[in-house]
Amino acid sequence: MAQDKTGTNVNVDAPASPAGGAATMGLASELYALGVSSGDALTVLTAARLAMSVDVTEGGEIKKTTTGDVPADDAEGAAEAPVDAAMMLAKAKELAGDDAVILGLIADTEAESARGRIGGAVSWISRLPSGQSDVWEIPFYGNSYAEIAVVGDGDANLDVVVTDENGNVFCYDVSWSDQLYCDFTPAWDGYFYVTVENVGNVRNSYYLLTN
Repeated sequence: MAQDKTGTNVNVDAPASPAGGAATMGLASELYALGVSSGDALTVLTAARLAMSVDVTEGGEIKKTTTGDVPADDAEGAAEAPVDAAMMLAKAKELAGDDAVILGLIADTEAESARGRIGGAVSWISRLPSGQSDVWEIPFYGNSYAEIAVVGDGDANLDVVVTDENGNVFCYDVSWSDQLYCDFTPAWDGYFYVTVENVGNVRNSYYLLTN
């Protein structure tokens, strides 16, 4: 008998799975922003350690459609891309100043490098102008844990919606933020669509991450 594929493609009875690399990268970005806003080098260092714990690889070609009017002034904003672990460490050093203890912790972290990585994530980058939207088409296997994260560069608000091939919305974020994390287990093999809309006034360069 053919499987019923008319509902939402999420297996609500699937056992819970531990969050993976995409979740960790999203958490690292949020923690970094918190540390920078409070001028706390230790918080920024913690964010860097989280980011270093994930083996991030560049994704291959997937379908992405971009819509919306091209702005007359495609302003870049303050950042050219979301921060990575190296940038986080550099910021931690800057905030640490002459604090020998924290500088020592930073040096220890740099020496540890990639030891103890907890898992992987695949990433794609998009430099999305103000007023435009990206729609990504991502395949996932049925009954296999799936993660999706959007991590922006902090320059502009991004609204994010995740739907299945039937148009059912099951993850979204329309708050004043440029991040989203969504994990689920598909009920069957299928395509999922991540719509990212730049509702800010300048370009936002963001990462799309999956497991």
